[in-house]
Amino acid sequence: MNYRQVHLDFHTSEKIEGIGEAFQKEQFQDALKRGHVNSITLFSKCHHGWSYHPSKCNEMHPNLKFDLLGEQIKAAHEIGVKTPVYLSAGFDEKTARRHPEWVVREKDDTMLWTKTFLEPGYHKLCINSPYLEELLEQIQEVLTNYEADGIFLDIIGVQPCYCKYCREAMEDRGLDPLKEDEVRLLAESVYANYARKVRETIDSIKPGLPLFHNGGHIRRGRRDLANKNTHLELESLPTGGWGYDHFPLSAAYARTLGMEYLGMTGKFHLSWGEFGGFKHPNALRYEAALSAANGAGVSIGDQLHPSGEMDPATYSLIGKAYKELEEKEPWLYKAQNIADIGVLSGEAVWEMNGGIKDTTLDEVQRADVGAVRILLEGHYLFHVIDTNEDFDQYSLILLPDVVLLDEESRDKLKQYVEKGGRILATGKSGLDRDKTKFMLDFGVDFLGDNPYNPDYFRPSFQVPDLENAAFVMYSQGYNIKNISGRELGSRENPYFNRTYKAFCSHQHTPCRNEKAGTGMVRGKDGIYISWEVFQDYATKGSLILKRMVQYAINELIEENLTLKTTLPAQGIATVTKQINRYIVHLLYGVPVKRGLNTEVIEDIQPLYNIQVQLKVKEKVRRTYLAPQGTDLEYQVKDGVVNIVVPEVNLHQMLVLEH
Repeated sequence: MNYRQVHLDFHTSEKIEGIGEAFQKEQFQDALKRGHVNSITLFSKCHHGWSYHPSKCNEMHPNLKFDLLGEQIKAAHEIGVKTPVYLSAGFDEKTARRHPEWVVREKDDTMLWTKTFLEPGYHKLCINSPYLEELLEQIQEVLTNYEADGIFLDIIGVQPCYCKYCREAMEDRGLDPLKEDEVRLLAESVYANYARKVRETIDSIKPGLPLFHNGGHIRRGRRDLANKNTHLELESLPTGGWGYDHFPLSAAYARTLGMEYLGMTGKFHLSWGEFGGFKHPNALRYEAALSAANGAGVSIGDQLHPSGEMDPATYSLIGKAYKELEEKEPWLYKAQNIADIGVLSGEAVWEMNGGIKDTTLDEVQRADVGAVRILLEGHYLFHVIDTNEDFDQYSLILLPDVVLLDEESRDKLKQYVEKGGRILATGKSGLDRDKTKFMLDFGVDFLGDNPYNPDYFRPSFQVPDLENAAFVMYSQGYNIKNISGRELGSRENPYFNRTYKAFCSHQHTPCRNEKAGTGMVRGKDGIYISWEVFQDYATKGSLILKRMVQYAINELIEENLTLKTTLPAQGIATVTKQINRYIVHLLYGVPVKRGLNTEVIEDIQPLYNIQVQLKVKEKVRRTYLAPQGTDLEYQVKDGVVNIVVPEVNLHQMLVLEH
């Protein structure tokens, strides 16, 4: 894997003159060396539709006078830097203007993205139109004429379309363009045809060459789509709208697929296409370390100036992160992340089942976000999984809020429990597809939605950091009847729901302080919490929600937890394994909000004397800090190694050799 990649955008308007005139091989190479870069994605064709090299099947940028791509590849290879080549697949504005009939059409027959002539933006092209053959010729030309180390195709995925080509195809296949599921069926077929032809085109020239189709999101539950790539690049610019929550969630699923993958961030203050925008070096250092801790390589986005000159300030910035990453690589290579918990993704179940009854995609994604956020803050080791995963490798399967079950998934979970596994379910999770009964044994019967919202939870256990009370639950609650379960907390209802007819104070109505049923229960198969706590945590972050989940996890599998640490909640802890050693990654870099909704990392607060307890089967013979090589004292008791890490300054690796 190339751990230190740059994605060098070069989307350059034909209205700009002097393209590439300042390019110099030595200056280009010096920037890559300064940045400690070992792979750089270079442009064949940009969103504007122009090629950056001589072309027989496309047109070179009208203000470019030489083979820029060829010179860049030669310069990079001369210093041992690999060069995947980029082609914009979904956007090609030049072609869209010349062939508007090739542009993706929406249901109302408008063109995708740009709605009016005066609104600037790219039009998306349909790969069910003759455009596909042009794109394949462009890929073929690049591979024939250049030593590309891979192909990166951008803005591409399953795209419902109502253009004349897609309408005709639907009519030919007996599909109804007025039915969204049938439109989606054609879109799936069109994308599969595109992906097959791209792979055949590449393999006819350079068999097995690395290939990635970028749709901006790795869809959980769609292994078939992921497997059309040789590796994955997880686009996740924290300041570009993704936020710092996004990458850990995306990575936790990607690492279960058995593929190499990169975390793609950017050097920009905001997002792609920003000239003159720089994030703080500590942010890039943290983002690179976060990728490494999740078993990923790193790709940092940059945008080349139209002149072709590399920006020295950018590569000094990138170099601060990549110099550290280069020093850490011996402890990263082929390291596999360890997980105690498998989070059965709501999105994955949605994707694999064609949706979930009365539930939106936004809701299932919020459930995933809230689950991952709580697990990260509790420093639990986890993967995000789909139903194709081997459940037996986990001590606990978590079903967040919206995971309805069919007989097949119920049977798989039942077999898992019979082998000693445990389940934590919340909200609608664990119910049948019609939401009438539980498919798992939590010792309760399902009665339906609680008509009161919000309502209250009164725990029967001591809540850390809080005195026991009736805690408000903002999410939808569900009424259950306790049959044989051990109650861990009860539900209490308010006097009434807040309406214009009856309301109290500024927000919701207080509770009656009367038990109205069971709210949290342990049964034969695990623990059930009768609120959609993960969506609630994703949107409101109430402390009681996290404490409920943490109590349930510890109740079910505390003796099987691989890792315990005193790292603060906003720290990140992961454990990876190489052949003869474990690596504990400890990160601490807290994002803050700037402006309206931009998360940035600037100041790094060192932490001292962080305790780590790691449960291992092997006999540990040495513990030390990496890459420093400083040996640490440790004690072993009942298979648990106890170590104190003297300092964590943004990212510290703790190595246990056995």
